[in-house]
Amino acid sequence: MIPARHSFLEASARARLRGLLDAGSFREFCGPSRRLTSPHLPALGMPVAFDDGIVVGEGAIEGRPVLAAAQEGGFMGGAVGEVHGAKLAGLLERALDTRPDAVVLLLDSGGVRLHEANAGLIAMGEIQRAVFDVRAAGIPVIAVIGGRNGCYGGTSMIARSCDRIVASEEGRLSVSGPEVIEAVEGIEEFDAQDRALVWRTMGAKHRRLIGEIDTIVADDIEAFRGAVAAALDDARALDLDALEAEHARLATRLARFEGVKDAREIWAALGVNDPDRVSDIEADEFNRLVAVLEGTRP
Repeated sequence: MIPARHSFLEASARARLRGLLDAGSFREFCGPSRRLTSPHLPALGMPVAFDDGIVVGEGAIEGRPVLAAAQEGGFMGGAVGEVHGAKLAGLLERALDTRPDAVVLLLDSGGVRLHEANAGLIAMGEIQRAVFDVRAAGIPVIAVIGGRNGCYGGTSMIARSCDRIVASEEGRLSVSGPEVIEAVEGIEEFDAQDRALVWRTMGAKHRRLIGEIDTIVADDIEAFRGAVAAALDDARALDLDALEAEHARLATRLARFEGVKDAREIWAALGVNDPDRVSDIEADEFNRLVAVLEGTRP
């Protein structure tokens, strides 16, 4: 009998945290009773949320202490404003005092909350700085992507600043969203309504194949939990040698694929025999394909 899956995509931020962390271990900071809401939205005649669209707290994964945050995509697309950003940056800064085994960030966001303009942009900088401080202290920061809003804008930069990224096929990772690219470059360059194009350009499978995501899992909270648990001891070096190696990798990739017009051409060049099937295969088969391409299949 195949056990029922609990979709990460369909779950709320709090449900995702409850499923990811050990049962009963989560303790929320700055919870609903604190009513920490945006000071900017009421002035614009816009509604606020009791938690400003993000849940932060502490818990455990397989008995190991972690700090964790989950963006609530249902409120303004998980966008980051002043309070939202302060809660996330504060959680990361707390890690320097409490020394958990990791900080886990469940990202589900279109990026900066444009209504809060500079306050949101400043928050992004503070969060990214805090991620690097935590990593420099030897504490892994793990990004998790699998929500409806994907991971765009400044939030995508935060994700790529983390040690590891775990995502489901439903996740998307890109600095600019499809509508933004279409508005700037024109529909001939990028049709935001072409969902297949969006997924094979920004989707997690493509990002995994080009080395921007570390692990692909099924859309199942238990699968995410297992992948995050496996990443708790998998920190990535944060020093000059590591940064130069990453720059060299990106320069090589850019030179190799500069003239390519479609992700399927990249997949074929990487050695995928049937690029048209990549979008259709399940996570397990996809991971076997990646293992073959990377020469890591046991």
